[in-house]
Amino acid sequence: MDKRLEKAMNEQLTKELYSAYLYLSMAAYLQSQKLAGFSHWMKMQAQEECLHAMRFFDFLNEQGCRVILEAIDKPPTEFLSAEDVFEKTLRHEQKVSGYIKDLQALAKEVNDQPACVLLEWFVKEQIEEERTPANILKKIKEASSQSDGVSILDEKLSARPQPS
Repeated sequence: MDKRLEKAMNEQLTKELYSAYLYLSMAAYLQSQKLAGFSHWMKMQAQEECLHAMRFFDFLNEQGCRVILEAIDKPPTEFLSAEDVFEKTLRHEQKVSGYIKDLQALAKEVNDQPACVLLEWFVKEQIEEERTPANILKKIKEASSQSDGVSILDEKLSARPQPS
């Protein structure tokens, strides 16, 4: 594998782990606000990000590359509201989509077909990763005008299954 691509994939693995860490921080905040359903959703999202990191981990190993784990930055711990959490989630996922597209461009540049296949999966996954928090954010805004709207949404979010 091209050394630039190997380095970039290792960096993306760290970014995926940071995403998990960020979502755990958000889950902790939401739990402190007595929004157990919102917190559950974020914990499931953190698990999904760990699965994404493992896709990079396994791919690098399968390609005979060395996985290099770097330090994970401390995520923010304070948020203004559930709405603020999901606004930040959406912005974060948009940023991740940009990282994936940059990786895909590099894989194409160095003509690494196996990496292109892997990254095509991530490009498709990022569509969902952006759409879902955008939809939840819309529902939060709608729910805030109803007296029990946020509670109903909190209960719905508690039904999110574990990622596979």
